[in-house]
Amino acid sequence: MLGRSTVAALATDFIAGEPPVAVHPTVWMGRWISRRRAERRSTGRAASLFEGACAVGGGILVTAALSAAAQRLLEHAPSSIRGLADGVALKPALSLRPLLDAASEVERALERGRLVEARRLLAWHLVSRDTTSLTRSEVAGAAIESVAENLSDSLVGPLLAFRVGGLTAAYVYRFINTADAMLGYHTDELEWFGKVAARTDDLANLAPSRITAALICGAAVAGNGSPRNAATVVLRDARLTASPNAGWPMSAMAGALGVRLTKRGHYVLNAAGAAPGFEDIARCRYITLTAAAIAAVLCDLI
Repeated sequence: MLGRSTVAALATDFIAGEPPVAVHPTVWMGRWISRRRAERRSTGRAASLFEGACAVGGGILVTAALSAAAQRLLEHAPSSIRGLADGVALKPALSLRPLLDAASEVERALERGRLVEARRLLAWHLVSRDTTSLTRSEVAGAAIESVAENLSDSLVGPLLAFRVGGLTAAYVYRFINTADAMLGYHTDELEWFGKVAARTDDLANLAPSRITAALICGAAVAGNGSPRNAATVVLRDARLTASPNAGWPMSAMAGALGVRLTKRGHYVLNAAGAAPGFEDIARCRYITLTAAAIAAVLCDLI
């Protein structure tokens, strides 16, 4: 079924970039979730939990039905181009190039001494936290954290899902991840409405986050980093984050780069590491690109 599909999907991501907004599946997923959020009526915990579960469950069913139909159509493609066709169809479930491009923009702003611009770019493209008071090293660290975490969410997770269950599994994974990104917050409005999205995403990312950490360890040399230190830090610090999954790729990247990644009041990963700078964002991008290539090749070979 797979052929060279995952390598083709990664190549399409870098060559063609994102599909137009009007036909982008993730954009449509976001619209579904936004509409369900706007239509919510309950304020009580149990009712909000139920409404959130219906929003997520309904979105999963719609996504599965549409992606299964697309997969059935692709089964009629000539065998000579089936791998390429599957890869092109899979591509919208991946999003590595925009991630690396966004990190590169933050890196250039820091390199030019434009801290305010770097903070703005970081908040615009990569993180949801307040960036207005972050120092240079905190901005660099947050960019590195986002790239590492999203390597799991935006590439390894969809590839692994595709390997297990084809386009249907890949797009269901993308819907779950999108729902968590939009609803999984500890606010008065979303604490209970978004809980099913958050817990489903936690479950879906148990394997991808740990595989991503292993890939980062293996690719550390691409950023002049240490595989051994990456493995040591991930085994020690992966559980320091509130998320059961985010700490794995982030701590692996912290160890690979030999830097300290900090989110005020939440965690410190690789506390003995150096403060990160703009040059470490570049090293992180090299490691991420190498890890992504390894993941795509392995998915096609296994």
